[in-house]
Amino acid sequence: MASRKAGTRSKAAATKQAHRGSSNVFSMFEQAQIQEFKEAFSCIDQNRDGIICKSDLRETYSQLGKVNVPEEELDAMLQEGKGPINFTVFLTLFGEKLNGTDPEEAILSAFRLFDPSGKGVVNKDEFKQLLLTQADKFSLAEVEQMFELTPMDLAGNIDYKSLCYIITHGDEKEE
Repeated sequence: MASRKAGTRSKAAATKQAHRGSSNVFSMFEQAQIQEFKEAFSCIDQNRDGIICKSDLRETYSQLGKVNVPEEELDAMLQEGKGPINFTVFLTLFGEKLNGTDPEEAILSAFRLFDPSGKGVVNKDEFKQLLLTQADKFSLAEVEQMFELTPMDLAGNIDYKSLCYIITHGDEKEE
């Protein structure tokens, strides 16, 4: 009898822990953000079964105009969920991706170190050199990918205030 009770307690504890883990994910976001994630999840979950599967991803890519997505790419996306990707897992994945972002003011302060004149821009070539050679070095491909999304002024300088906004809030053009 004691062992049955212990088994029951352990199941209850596991259920409570799983519930607590999922509820923590929801506390990471505001209600409006959660609603946006639900809408995005619904757009991806093409067959409306509550789980994102490979055919859902393939169909979503197809609707976006990309028809020949490699199987390996789709498999890699699904493996990030470490199991079936329901809405809670989907939200958790976004939470993990977004969790490492510093506050906007901290990012702006870091950029201001490279902008002694206070114009709100940094030289693209100088910044590129720093990214390729300092601290957590970027590869050339990573730098080029970043510059594709980076707002530039007419002289080719990085508009770091706009870039900080994109890093912390997302790109408004995507909506």
